[in-house]
Amino acid sequence: MSRILVVDDEPDLCEILKFNLENNGFEVDTANSAEEAMGYDLSVYDLFMLDVMMDKMSGFAFASYLRKNPETSQSSIIFVTAKDSENDALTGFNVGADDYIRKPFGISEVVFRVKAVMRRFTRTSPAVGAELAFADLVLNPDTKRATLAGADLSLTKKEFELLYIMLKKPGRVYSRQELLGLIWPNDANVLERSVDVNIARMRKKLGVYASYIVSRSGYGYCFDKSATE
Repeated sequence: MSRILVVDDEPDLCEILKFNLENNGFEVDTANSAEEAMGYDLSVYDLFMLDVMMDKMSGFAFASYLRKNPETSQSSIIFVTAKDSENDALTGFNVGADDYIRKPFGISEVVFRVKAVMRRFTRTSPAVGAELAFADLVLNPDTKRATLAGADLSLTKKEFELLYIMLKKPGRVYSRQELLGLIWPNDANVLERSVDVNIARMRKKLGVYASYIVSRSGYGYCFDKSATE
């Protein structure tokens, strides 16, 4: 059973989400602030549903914290917020969100999109045991960890999946639309720019190996083992 933590400063909304998600087979806890949530064992949650505008630490800041924490970097994140501009949504995806739901919302839509994110995680997660390696770069799908010379790269779930897909077939060029379909299938809220954002973040973490993630102008991205800095 997937476990969800809802973080929102509206207690009534937390209870509504908890009631409806539990009725659909999820195990749900709630917190009314990011600070309260940080007192929980965050490693046990598969999905975090976050409001953006909270009193002290914002949802964006909390999401950044989750992505930097090795124990939660692979968990899914959905923002549920009244901040509804395109720039707000892009900020959400830039800090690692898997979906961005704008208030007010229909509860059936929220449940549907939570299920879609959880299905997507199961479908796109690499097969157990199919470890990939290139020199000192190793991707372990069992632990969902990427290491470079033994050091954890702390990739987000989307960054890990993008790198895994490209490293699995080095030299093969994937268009942005193709990567969207593989990593964010049937999600109209995700733009092609989200692929660029995730690849840019991943390159920063790869250090000297960043040059192997190659952009083919007009086509897309690939992992090129022959590339050099």
